[in-house]
Amino acid sequence: QVQLVESGGGLVQAGGSLRLSCAASGRTFRMYIMGWFRQAPGKEREFVATISRGGGSTYYADSVKGRFTISRDNAKNTVYLQMNSLKPEDTAVYYCAADDVATTPAWMAERYRGKGTLVTVSS
Repeated sequence: QVQLVESGGGLVQAGGSLRLSCAASGRTFRMYIMGWFRQAPGKEREFVATISRGGGSTYYADSVKGRFTISRDNAKNTVYLQMNSLKPEDTAVYYCAADDVATTPAWMAERYRGKGTLVTVSS
């Protein structure tokens, strides 16, 4: 089983940037497809981005495409989410997730999830 700890959240003005990090421990990090999900106040959790085990394939929600970039460093057991051109509607708790079963990032499930980090974007 893998343990996930997110960091990097905070308060930022619209148009600004933040980089989230997720440190993984436990089983071999490269065994997992990794992803980010988010949950805004009063809304259901939604998919944001995912990345393949080797980092060569990524998949994004339409709402963040062109603004967010997911990446991973398997040597550091860490996955990142670079968020640019932030909008107030990006305000949410962001969760890191891992999946050791899916064969492609597009089919990732939240088999393991961290406790989240809050991102607040002010207008």
